[in-house]
Amino acid sequence: MNDTLLSTAAGQAAATRPPLAVDARGLTKRFGSFTAVDGLDLSIRQGEVVAFLGPNGAGKTTTIDMLLGLSQPDSGTVQLFGQSPRSAISRGLVSAVMQTGGLLGDLTVGETMQLTASLFTHSTSVDEAMTRAGIADIANRRVSKCSGGQQQRLRFAMALVSDPGLIILDEPTTGMDVEGRHSFWQAIHADAGRGRTVVFATHYLEEADQYADRIVLVRKGRIVADGTTAEIKALGTGRTVEAELPGADQSRLATLPGVSTVEVRGSRVLIRTSASDDVTRYLLNQTEAHDVTVTGQNLEQAFLALTGDDAEGA
Repeated sequence: MNDTLLSTAAGQAAATRPPLAVDARGLTKRFGSFTAVDGLDLSIRQGEVVAFLGPNGAGKTTTIDMLLGLSQPDSGTVQLFGQSPRSAISRGLVSAVMQTGGLLGDLTVGETMQLTASLFTHSTSVDEAMTRAGIADIANRRVSKCSGGQQQRLRFAMALVSDPGLIILDEPTTGMDVEGRHSFWQAIHADAGRGRTVVFATHYLEEADQYADRIVLVRKGRIVADGTTAEIKALGTGRTVEAELPGADQSRLATLPGVSTVEVRGSRVLIRTSASDDVTRYLLNQTEAHDVTVTGQNLEQAFLALTGDDAEGA
């Protein structure tokens, strides 16, 4: 009897749990003999901000196309909020900000927004969307006269019109200057704070480091790492131990546990190792080393270690 009650309670909890914003299972996409996406599984809860990263040719854009229903997988399934991509998009639950396209240069920013709003049965205020995207002051400017950054902000405002639960961004800041990128991400970050789910692909790793709750790394069409920024950094090739050590015995240091490289710069030595505690203990107890520091790797180092040609499975 108790087992039955527990089973019923578990079923009721599952029934009331909100559907995943993204639920992709076994996605596979081939182009001739080339496999762009290879059995990829991706689950994203509502309210997450997820960076989707990988080197060129890793399958990021192909995956995004399948999530948006722009391309059909050869095998596997995609659901957005428990629905097919086409259904979710038609109901205004999903919007996208792509790298290029989708804008008519002869229209003004305001006219573009009004045209976009007319496509949806239910839409948020055009003025509110432009304000949140930071383009309310250029509503009367022709799109062709807008800078690249302003056009990307316009695409973001267009994506907000249907008040979607999920926004997918594919390299949204390509071509922007540093100030434009920073301003754009401030707008995205503010909107994510409202509980919206955001998935973005970018080659600017500092954007992922600063704005993502979670990072998904893909390589050759497969996910090779999935976790917080700190977790992804910890998956790489260890830490760097630095110390002042005049006359360092580079050969001896190279034989210490977990050491991958030893670099001597004048009186300072830099040791890359997966066993930083052992190396630090040796330096302090067995040598004249001082000013010892231990630093973790940054996201770029972890990215290269996990997705580069030397990564496991290459």
